[in-house]
This record gives sequence, C-alpha cells and structure tokens, in this order.
Amino acid sequence: MELFKTTFVQAFGYVKALVKWLTLSLLVGVIGGVVGSVFHLSIDYVTELRTEIHWLVYLLPVGGLAIAGIYALFRSKGTLDTNRVLDAVRQEEKVPLVMAPLIFIGTVITHLFGGSAGREGAALQLGGSIGYNVGRAVRLRKHDIHMIVMAGMSAVFSALFGTPLTAAIFSLEVTNVGTMRYGAFLPCIASSIVAAHIAKVFGLSAVTFAGLSLSNVTLDSAAKVIFLAVLCALVSILFCFLIKQCEHLMGKCFKNRYLRSFVGGTIIIVLMLLVGTRDYNGAGMDVVAKAMAGEARPEAFFLKIIFTVITIAAGFKGGEIVPTFFIGATFGCTMGTLIGLDAGFAAAVGFVAVFCGVVNCPMASCILALEVFGSENILLFAVVCAISYMMSGYSGLYKSQTIVYSKLGEEQVDMPTK
Repeated sequence: MELFKTTFVQAFGYVKALVKWLTLSLLVGVIGGVVGSVFHLSIDYVTELRTEIHWLVYLLPVGGLAIAGIYALFRSKGTLDTNRVLDAVRQEEKVPLVMAPLIFIGTVITHLFGGSAGREGAALQLGGSIGYNVGRAVRLRKHDIHMIVMAGMSAVFSALFGTPLTAAIFSLEVTNVGTMRYGAFLPCIASSIVAAHIAKVFGLSAVTFAGLSLSNVTLDSAAKVIFLAVLCALVSILFCFLIKQCEHLMGKCFKNRYLRSFVGGTIIIVLMLLVGTRDYNGAGMDVVAKAMAGEARPEAFFLKIIFTVITIAAGFKGGEIVPTFFIGATFGCTMGTLIGLDAGFAAAVGFVAVFCGVVNCPMASCILALEVFGSENILLFAVVCAISYMMSGYSGLYKSQTIVYSKLGEEQVDMPTK
C-alpha cells in the first residue's frame, strides 16, 4: 500500500509538472510568436521603405544618435544585450522588461537606415525578456525562471526564422556548450512550435532553400566539403576576433556613445559609396538567396564582415547571425567555384559551417541544416558541423558563453569564449 501511495504521488508530480510547463509554454509561445511576428513584419517594412527611399541610408548616423539616446534614457544597472539574457539562464541575473521595447526599436532603426545587422540578437533579447517577466509574474522558482527564459528565447527565434527545432536546441545549447538542461526541452520545443504556428497565422514563411544537395557524394566531393568546412571555421574565427577588437577600439577611441554611433554610421555610409553598392546594408538575405543560386562576388564575404563589425561596434542593434549567414553563404559559393564543388551546395555548407563556428552550437547547426536544406545530405552537414565546431577553437560571438568541455578531449575546461 505504501509503495502504491509513493508511486501515485510521484506520478501526480510528473503530471503536475507536465501541465504547468505546457501551460506556461503555450503562454510564452503565444506572446513570443505575436511579438516576433510583429517584429519580423516591422523589419520587412522598414527594409522595403529603405529600398524605395534611397536617401534614408544617409541618415544612419542620426539613427545611431537616436539609439544611443533611447538606451541612455532607460539604462539600468548592467548592460542590456544578449549576454545579459545568457547570464539569466546560468545565474540569478535580472532581465528587465524594458529590454524588449528597447531592442525592438533599436533594431528597427538600424534596419531602416541601413546598418549591417541581423535580428537574432533581438530575438534572444525579446524572448529572454518575455520569458523572464512571465516567470516573475507567475512567481516561478529561481531554477524554473532559467527554463522559462530559454523558452522565451526559443519562441521568438522560432517566429523569426520558422525553424522551431533549431530554436529549441539553440536555446538549450548556447549558454553552456557541452551540457544541456534536458528538463528545459519540453518548454523550449513547445513554445517554439506554438510561436512558429503564430508566425504562419501572420503570413510569415520559414527560411528554406530547396534543391541544394549533392546527388552523387564521392570521396573527392566529400574531401572538398571537409576542406571547405575547415576554411569556414577560420572565417568564423576572423569574424569573432574582428568584432571584439573593433568594439574595444571604438570604445577606447570614442568613449562618448553618441559620438561613437555617429562616427560608426558615417563610416558605413563612406564604405557604401566606395564599394558602389547597398548589398551590405541591412541583413542581406537577398544576397544569401543569390549565393544559393550560385552567384556571389568573391569579396562579398569580407566586405560584409567589415560592414557588420563596424555596425555592431558603433552600438547599432540587431545581431550578428543573419550577417553570419551572408558571410558563410557568399564565402562558400566563392570557394566552391574555386575548388570544383557545386557553388549552390557550397553556399549551403558555408551558411551552416560559419554559423556553427561563431555560436559553438554543433547540434543546433545540424538541425538548422535539416530544417533549411532538407535531409538528403544531412550526414555530410553533420560532418561539416563537427569540423567547424572543433576547428573554430574557443572563439565565439557571446562573451557570456562558456565552453564546458575541451574541443580536443574530455577535459572540463569551463572556458569563456574569446
């Protein structure tokens, strides 16, 4: 009888937890899906506006001043960026609700005036802020707050990219590389699925590229893919190094945030005029699509690195992941042509490999390849992710990210990314 009672109590506890997390995931998924979808539509709208009204790009320095002013008005203790959200997953870090509107407005301004930035930084900050404050509102325990923050990150990421499984695994993997909190898998995947469906209601489609596969994988083509993955890892190291060095340099040379934003915006305009194209302003997903079709300028990947590094270092908002897709796809397309690999497929390899190198999330990168490019060459993409992860060393975009285990063995290193 006592055994039956104990078993019943344990079963009831599991059912109670299941109901709790499904309910909270639904709530966070709906809120994250709506906010992410509105954010997605806002970015699309201002991007189209910038394309139609050509002179808007010349107001980028003014946009930088506006962003600096908005953040100065609402600045709380500590920085309001993606690293703060990652810290909230690991420790008792607060994620203020004001972070959500700030990153929303800041990213929209950046894209309106042609800063070279993405949107995943906004996704993680929006989602983290939503999850954290929902958790506080329903008075979750401290450890449960960490889980609901990850669920919020998953929801908005999923709404923006239409890749719910990638969003869930990325949120689990990105903070402490080498360990996953599997208990958070249910809220992360549930909120991701809900948010993805909300995005579809808003008429948004997932990021996918069809027909990019190797119909005949030979030893020669596999060797070329492996070689390309190694090169992409080196590109990811370069990108992370330049971002952190430029942020340090800009902060040292221009201690005043207003001056830093104005100068950075001005440099972007000068560079745009020098290269004679606006391909490097904004996210550049149209250029990514061209690379997948086998068309990319050889210098495109490096110019995108320069534009993005300056944009982020100057204090503009958005994120680095979509620029990473641009860099990887154009680099892969260019190198594929040089080494005799199908240019479109090589662009897909670059897309996944550089992403993996900068975020240090091999599992999420494999799932990204599956959701974006399909399953036909998933084993080859898995090899690409494994190589890029190992060869990118301990570099990374997020300073709050920790590499728990060595990339070369089983030693526990607990090393922050460089």
